[in-house]
Amino acid sequence: MNMFRLVAGCLLLVGSWAAAGRGEVGLTVYNNDLALVKDVRQLDFTTGVNTLKFTDVAAAIDPTSVSFTVVDAPERVQILEQNFQYDLVGADKILEKYIDRPIQVVTKEDKLFEGTLLSVQGGLTLQEPEGGIRIINRENVRDMSFPVLPDGLITRPTLVWLLDSEISGKHPGEVRYLTRQINWHAEYVATVTSDDKGLNLAGWVSIDNRSGATYENARLKLIAGDVHTIQEPKQQRWPEADMMTMRAAAAPAFEEKAFFEYHLYTLTRPATVRDNETKQLSLFAPADVRAAKVFTYDGARDGQKIKVNVEFKNSAEAGLGLPLPKGKIRVMKADDDGSLEFVGEDEIDHTPKDEKVRVYLGNAFDIVGERTVKDRRNVTKYITEEDIEVSLRNRKEEAVTITVIEHLWGDWQILRPSHQHRQKDANTAEFDLAVPAGQEVLLTYTARRQ
Repeated sequence: MNMFRLVAGCLLLVGSWAAAGRGEVGLTVYNNDLALVKDVRQLDFTTGVNTLKFTDVAAAIDPTSVSFTVVDAPERVQILEQNFQYDLVGADKILEKYIDRPIQVVTKEDKLFEGTLLSVQGGLTLQEPEGGIRIINRENVRDMSFPVLPDGLITRPTLVWLLDSEISGKHPGEVRYLTRQINWHAEYVATVTSDDKGLNLAGWVSIDNRSGATYENARLKLIAGDVHTIQEPKQQRWPEADMMTMRAAAAPAFEEKAFFEYHLYTLTRPATVRDNETKQLSLFAPADVRAAKVFTYDGARDGQKIKVNVEFKNSAEAGLGLPLPKGKIRVMKADDDGSLEFVGEDEIDHTPKDEKVRVYLGNAFDIVGERTVKDRRNVTKYITEEDIEVSLRNRKEEAVTITVIEHLWGDWQILRPSHQHRQKDANTAEFDLAVPAGQEVLLTYTARRQ
């Protein structure tokens, strides 16, 4: 159907609406699909018991989290009742409300039909004034007319309070609430230097707003950390508009500080976060960071594949030293012609400063590993031994160092190792093997368990 025409001023809603005067909007977004909204507006109050409506709240609001305060007279307004209305105007909603009521329908052939609407399932079923029943295919409908807007439908999600007020006139009211369907995450772009010994690293923040509200000129804050919430069943998402992407300048835009047991990032200027928009903002300016390319081989888990990683320490001495929120890091490298090429991506967890970051980029093409259990035997009833051989074959034209990771369970010892090892934890040993260009190196040892 092409058009729905509402006649006789049916969009005039009953009730005293909150004034549109906007004050401060605060938006704190968490990285677990949650945000805290603080909205201060100039509202019209009337003395006595009356209704106040507050429009343009998030459609994904948690109504149980709402708090309302009159800023300059908190003790003079008592909330008797609070409701969240979200039965929004729409063609299907209006049709459902008009069952057993008269409507007019015009088809694409300019035929007018009038009658009482009996059903909207499988078409429009009308009982005509003469008593006959007519079923109209909805795809053939061009226009429908309704005398008035049915009760109970609104144009925007609305909070409604029943108040007992001792004040009148305009006063600032502050509403706070939690909403779902808004999230943020960090994204990093790194460019490896030509000698693979450094990175140029830039951080971005992406805010994905599907909450059903736009936050104009908001004071924007982001919380990084694992904040615990009780997960409720997910609400149905509202239809999405085309996603917009906004890029910020590369200059640092956020101030960072520790907050409780998390980290808080505050945008240094107001920002508008629109509904159905993904907004990108610079987290920190590009930084040159000392890094290293690290090859690792975990033969028990990876077969013959040798992983390629980039590793750096998140310290001021290495060129960074900032708390890094969890997010995806994409790594590029310049070709001889100067063009940047993608070499891999990984996700890092929340990383404090002075901690190591290891980014897995992919598997080496010209280096192969092979792990073999050459023998297994029972020394006693409670002691077993395994003879392990790890072959590393380097087909590159340059030497490489490979860290071999071995998993050993129970009470174990390494006997007769061909290379030195370190015990990383109770169940893991690591060996660093230098493998010359075009050669093979064998690691052998015996693992004793009891």
